[in-house]
Amino acid sequence: MIGYVASRLIRAVITLLITVTLVFLFIRFSGDPAAALAPPDAPQEVIEQYRRAMGLDKPLWAQYTAYLGAMARGEFGYSVHTGLPSAQLFLNRLPATLMLGGTALAIALLAGIPMGAIAALNRGRPIDRAVMGFSVFAFAMPNFLFGLVVILTGALVFQTYVGASEDTLLDVLPPALTLGLASMGAFARFSRSSLLETLNAPFMVAAEARGIPRGRRMWRHAGPNAAIPLVTLVGLSLGGLIAGSVVTEQVFAWPGVGQLLVRSVATRDIATVQFIVLAIAVTMICANLIVDLLYLVIDPRIRAR
Repeated sequence: MIGYVASRLIRAVITLLITVTLVFLFIRFSGDPAAALAPPDAPQEVIEQYRRAMGLDKPLWAQYTAYLGAMARGEFGYSVHTGLPSAQLFLNRLPATLMLGGTALAIALLAGIPMGAIAALNRGRPIDRAVMGFSVFAFAMPNFLFGLVVILTGALVFQTYVGASEDTLLDVLPPALTLGLASMGAFARFSRSSLLETLNAPFMVAAEARGIPRGRRMWRHAGPNAAIPLVTLVGLSLGGLIAGSVVTEQVFAWPGVGQLLVRSVATRDIATVQFIVLAIAVTMICANLIVDLLYLVIDPRIRAR
């Protein structure tokens, strides 16, 4: 078991290092940040001053080692537009994103998994086809399109603007429903297929032959085994709480990390973009690591290996 945990930790560290390297290279190779930040009619001397101030006049390997050293010291740079630390800008927007993403995930879990279970227990019936039709629709519907429909409905029918408010739970429900719609369809399909596979397993047939009541078979045997694939999907959804709301935040003008990322990319704010991308990568890596460790608890076959 120690070897299993150690291998997952090493893999997480290597993945994080590769992510840091790719983000650093992609931002540098996408254009000259100094030229983008300087005024359009700025002479070359001014652009060179910008480049020296940002450390872009040094060789690429020197910029990379300096960046790694700064990260090791907890220094992630400052926004060139506000002068504030990039980490502070991120943390200021993080509560709004977590509120939106957490509510969307709760909606997807509370609605998607029961819908999938109902469809599996009624396989081939009209309710099964209805649930699967809805799940395909929810997964295929673009977030921005559904969000625009919600905004127009609120404005034209209820005479109210939807979004850009964190005051009450009712304010976050429309964007959260928009964000959680695709996840709801994915959870429904995964839970249905996983439960059907478990119900047709030999141990479930043996349990029915021994006369174990249906309710006990569902809760004690089918449920835990069917939940194993869903743990991976939930882990990916947790990791995507920050990154998955970019489009929804733009549509609803939600003051979160996704909106900050779009503005930072448009204005070539390198330090802020790098920190947000690294925060997203760390969140995804930690979520996958937690899922791998949870497998030790819920799946005895991994402990046996």
